[in-house]
Amino acid sequence: MVSREQKKAALHEKLQLLRSVTKSHALSKTSIIVDASKYIQELKEKVGACSRDVAEDKPLPRVTVETIEKGFLINVFLEKSSPGLLVSILEAFEELGLDVLDADVSCADTFRLEAVGGEQAESMDAQVVRQAVLQAIKKCTES
Repeated sequence: MVSREQKKAALHEKLQLLRSVTKSHALSKTSIIVDASKYIQELKEKVGACSRDVAEDKPLPRVTVETIEKGFLINVFLEKSSPGLLVSILEAFEELGLDVLDADVSCADTFRLEAVGGEQAESMDAQVVRQAVLQAIKKCTES
């Protein structure tokens, strides 16, 4: 009897872990498993997309964002420059409310940007800025 209760508790614990990993809101076992299956399929598709990018030898951008005293130090490097890339990144800064205080840019063959952005919103962190820059790059290079 104890063994059966332990197995049931262990299964419940594993289902709850699976539910949290897949960000499922389901309550029944079946629904949790279906959500997990969908999540695994999404991950497979993402891996496939990454594999295709690597196979196409598409250079990935290097974006680093460091928090400094009153803002951020943003470094961006791409092996190939694209028309409108600088404008797209600056628009992303504007949408975030970042004022560019200093910048060094080169966009001849490669694209390199080192910028100091002063923040207006105190709650913003470096990861938010990095994601916005990556999104701006993606928008510009895919169109």
